[in-house]
Amino acid sequence: MKKLLFHFLMLLILYPAGAQTIINRDPDISRMVNEISAERLEQHVRTLAGFHTRHNLSTQTDPERGIGAAWNWIKTEMEKNIPASEGRLSVKFEDYNVGGKGQRISRPVTLKNVVATLQGTDSSDDRKIIISAHLDSRVQLDNDSTSYAPGADDDGSGIAAILELIRIMAPVKFPSTIVFMALSGEEHGLYGARHMAELAKKENWNIVAMLNNDMIGNSSSSETLLNDNMHVRVFSEGVPAYETERMAALRKYTSGENDGKARQLARYIKETGERYVDQLTVTLVFRNDRFGRGGDHSPFCELGFTAVRICEFNENYHRTHKIPAIVDGVQEGDLPEYVDYEYVRKNAGVNLATIANLALAPHQPVNCGIVTGGLTNKTTLRWEAPAAGKKPSGYYILMRETWQPLWEKKIFVTGTEVTLPYSKDNYFFAIQSVDASGHESLPVFPGQARRTITR
Repeated sequence: MKKLLFHFLMLLILYPAGAQTIINRDPDISRMVNEISAERLEQHVRTLAGFHTRHNLSTQTDPERGIGAAWNWIKTEMEKNIPASEGRLSVKFEDYNVGGKGQRISRPVTLKNVVATLQGTDSSDDRKIIISAHLDSRVQLDNDSTSYAPGADDDGSGIAAILELIRIMAPVKFPSTIVFMALSGEEHGLYGARHMAELAKKENWNIVAMLNNDMIGNSSSSETLLNDNMHVRVFSEGVPAYETERMAALRKYTSGENDGKARQLARYIKETGERYVDQLTVTLVFRNDRFGRGGDHSPFCELGFTAVRICEFNENYHRTHKIPAIVDGVQEGDLPEYVDYEYVRKNAGVNLATIANLALAPHQPVNCGIVTGGLTNKTTLRWEAPAAGKKPSGYYILMRETWQPLWEKKIFVTGTEVTLPYSKDNYFFAIQSVDASGHESLPVFPGQARRTITR
């Protein structure tokens, strides 16, 4: 009863304007977030920019220039953390072949992704949480592989965040596995991400979440002249790119167009990120990406994995894919001096908090359903405890009015069935597992409840 009362008082979160929000932070996650260093992030970005260009057709053999020097350096930086992990961290190249006549990469080439895997401590836990960024850079012309393309923000900022997270998280023991990906081929067609998504599908990876970080370091905008390092965007697909007929039928039956797995992950990132990172608002953008552009989360979405893109709130198009030069009195080019490293630090913190909270959380509840038989102004939800991993201490019932984008209430329960005095016709619901320390799984949007539940 004391535990139930504690959870109810400390973690019942109400979102309406003017309501009090209680923040309950895991001290270990807070410590890790606070260890993120803006100075280290800047050092990493400047090193990456120092390779002159990381174009996918640039040299792979020069030790100081080109994409080969960049991926070798990234791999070495990742490997420095193996001793602190007590051998749980492994780092390797993942090679793939792309390019040829008529393609954006004009000639055949072998490219490399750098993948670091922090193995979970529970051998029975097959969950994987992925964080990615892309290591390649470019200027305006697709096949200009020699011009100066520092790629400080796009996407040196994302790679720097990954390197800093590995340093901090490698010594920590998480039950589930965390995979850090530095991907090539992004600027010419998301090739590196597509290779990894296909590998994950082939090997049947149990990917809980994929967080793609692409441009997380610019805080000022061109044209509108905004300057803001207190907001970051999370892009998430609505109707899944990968949807079977059965999935489509269930979506239509439940009116779940805004409650796919990517949307649940986006909401989770907002709640968890804002819980641990001060002076930052996570803004949810309910589309898969910006108009006419794409990111490395998309190939994962296309194969049915839960993936989103984390991206700066403002973009400066004087810097995107431009050769550094002063044009009409304006400095163009993606140079390291224009990256806001305090902003990168905060955005890296959102990633760390989300990943750590998920990696420590119980598995999701299964067979979640809403009882639809009979006319009633109450709502009955049923589910089953997760079959794997530690037993949850309880579950949160999330609810919101149908027109609201975010969950408004969290109600703690200990059983696997609950009846609430709210009409299922007026509210949306979801269910998530939670442990005694408050680590929550991703929410599960309920389908139609089974008539009987196997207990």
